[in-house]
Amino acid sequence: MVKEVKDLRQKSNEELLDELDRLRSELILLRSKTSKAGAEKTALIRNTRRRIARILTILTERGVSA
Repeated sequence: MVKEVKDLRQKSNEELLDELDRLRSELILLRSKTSKAGAEKTALIRNTRRRIARILTILTERGVSA
């Protein structure tokens, strides 16, 4: 996790915002698949949500609104 956070902190604000949009779209798809197929990919949903939270934390620290 530490390496992931370091990688995120090295990215520019625009790159983080782009990745945030991508992850939010991916989360919507994962939720729809999980609701149809059952609880097979709950770990992916949890990891995606945590990554989104990390990006939002970094953006908040930088004073950028998402």
